[in-house]
Amino acid sequence: MDNTPPEITASPAQGIGIAAVERDTGLGKDTLRVWERRYGFPQPLRDAFGERVYPAEQVEHLRLIKRLMDQGQRPGALLRQPMAALTERLAASPEKVGAGDTAEWIVPLLKARDIDTLRAELSQRLARDGLERFVIETVPALNLRIGDGWMSGEIAIFEEHLYTELVQNLLRSATHGLGGRGTRPQVLLTTVKDEEHLLGLLMAEALLAANGAFAVSLGAQTPIADIAGAARGTHADIVALSFSAAYPWRKARDALVELRAALPAATGLWAGGAGLAGRGRSVAGVRVIGALSDVAPALAEWHAAHPQRSRH
Repeated sequence: MDNTPPEITASPAQGIGIAAVERDTGLGKDTLRVWERRYGFPQPLRDAFGERVYPAEQVEHLRLIKRLMDQGQRPGALLRQPMAALTERLAASPEKVGAGDTAEWIVPLLKARDIDTLRAELSQRLARDGLERFVIETVPALNLRIGDGWMSGEIAIFEEHLYTELVQNLLRSATHGLGGRGTRPQVLLTTVKDEEHLLGLLMAEALLAANGAFAVSLGAQTPIADIAGAARGTHADIVALSFSAAYPWRKARDALVELRAALPAATGLWAGGAGLAGRGRSVAGVRVIGALSDVAPALAEWHAAHPQRSRH
């Protein structure tokens, strides 16, 4: 139950409800409430029913924070900075250098709702780049361009969702197209409760399959007990989890600790995504995949450490 007193009352025209803010920014309701208590931002008003409503400028501020989080920056430092400083920080981000030129083509196609051409262009770039390069270089550049456009208002939220769905479908098709080539290790992929972002998971699955692993995805938001049960039932060598930047670090750490204890000792636990950047190495028994380019080396290390299982 929320016991925060409704000290400031606002009309609906003065702010945006928390559900709409969640949809618009990609930041969960729980995350927004935790930030409010811990950092004093955002500072929502209250409507006549005592419900949170967020002024437009705060929503814009949150979108900027989310964009920087998607680049691996930590929310604790970002939430203490004003909008102007965050804007400068984003402009100076090394991830932006060169990315816009390679991904600019997607914006006019997306704005024109030219779905067939957009789908064909993505498919052609996948064929040209190869699956690994497409996942490691092309998709992150596109994600960055879409994120920048979404933050500035150039791209609407439904257009961002459309882009994500097209890329997810393409990655699924490309991964399935690899057929039964993968053998070992057997990797079970999923996300934990309240982590609903699938794109990072599909990118990891594609790289694993492209490098000869037998990758099976359970989709998003699988309870810990079900993950452990599935790992045993499928005789998985590795369980791999993905955490987006918006997922709270403490919840991620607790989930990893709980899952590590529930898994057989011989089952590896890998975790990656922006939500673990610089953090996950403090969790005992968890292999953190810092970047998508680290997937292939991690598989090579697994084969070297498990020569008997590698031959089966």
